[in-house]
Amino acid sequence: MSAGTSSREESTDDTGPPPSPAITPAAAPGRASRRQRATLAAYGFLAPNLVLLGVFLFLPLAWAFLISFQESNGFGASGWVGLDNYRRLVTDPTFWRSALNTATFTLLTVPLSLALGLGLAVLMNSVLPGRRLFRTLIYLPMVISGVATALMGVLLFDEATGIINKLLRGGGLAGIPWQSQGSAAFASIILVTLWIRVGFNMVIYLAGLQGISPELYEAARLEGATSWQQFRYLTVPLVGPSTFFLLIMDVIYSFQIFDTIFVMTGGGPGRSTSVLVTYAYENGFVTRDQSYAAAIGIVIFLLTLSFTAIQWRGNRSRDTVG
Repeated sequence: MSAGTSSREESTDDTGPPPSPAITPAAAPGRASRRQRATLAAYGFLAPNLVLLGVFLFLPLAWAFLISFQESNGFGASGWVGLDNYRRLVTDPTFWRSALNTATFTLLTVPLSLALGLGLAVLMNSVLPGRRLFRTLIYLPMVISGVATALMGVLLFDEATGIINKLLRGGGLAGIPWQSQGSAAFASIILVTLWIRVGFNMVIYLAGLQGISPELYEAARLEGATSWQQFRYLTVPLVGPSTFFLLIMDVIYSFQIFDTIFVMTGGGPGRSTSVLVTYAYENGFVTRDQSYAAAIGIVIFLLTLSFTAIQWRGNRSRDTVG
């Protein structure tokens, strides 16, 4: 081999990988302009929803916050009273009774609706004849308006003409005082609420169950796990994100329950079924003390926001640790 050939081969081996093309000064401004156009397009798509949120959510919320520091009967503010409305809340026994009823209602309905929704989702995710029909029937109350569903509750639980009391009397039993006894009236509200909420919880849980790989259950069965152990150690942890979402949604719904109580009991008998929203409605539209009603509404908003923030932070902490 000649010396010239060897030198050419050595020079070829020493060159290494080809250099990357240099970025021209015009490339960076081009990418920046594309990002700006994409950002403007995104805001353009978001603009209608942002306008609706601003007009129908943020503006009324700010107005209610302002009214809560004034004295108003709905026809204009008559003066600035500062924290007087909030001081009145502290000494108002009806407010505390309504707050206690709201807390009790939430503590009873949320766990029950979650448990029933998960149980129905597991059942509907199995091999069950007529699953689609049962899913539709269970979810149907969520499609119907709240007032219409509450009217169905009246047909069932009316003390004089309700279907349940008619069946009880037909069987020789005494009717239940659904409207004249506080505990029975509260129980009827809880039962109708569960009927309304369970369908929504079932659908969300069903979506979570269908995202779980069947191989996990097959491996658990090969290891000798029973059906309860599969449910306890596989199903419940793996639907955790669905539980987190439903927990927040159900608590918010419980804090804002109104139409069912308003139609079925009106907050009675006495104050046994009065909750914060019905008490705010009573002050705002019956006694026309809208500044006090606004203060109650702000309290409901702060309670809901605080619970959501705590749950969100706790869920993020669990995800970080995991």
